[in-house]
Amino acid sequence: MSQSPEPTEHDPVTPSRRDRLRPLELVGFAAVLGVFAGLIVLMSTRDWVLALIFLGIGFIVSVLMVALVGLGGKPSAEDLEARKDLRSPDEGKNWH
Repeated sequence: MSQSPEPTEHDPVTPSRRDRLRPLELVGFAAVLGVFAGLIVLMSTRDWVLALIFLGIGFIVSVLMVALVGLGGKPSAEDLEARKDLRSPDEGKNWH
């Protein structure tokens, strides 16, 4: 066997409070955009059902757009360092 049976010890990654709350901020932003779309439809048509439909559509579309913009960003140095562990060891030998 070329690999040791014991897993190597890594320093535990503890994200900061800002990193942990970032998904909530993005979902909150999407919710605000959805409520805005719902209010615009409600004020123009006075139809509650149509306003709720547009609120849901606005929320889903804004979540998708925020996710796509987030994926399009350049990875940070910490992300690049973490991805090194995912690469295959031994130039692809004995890797499943």
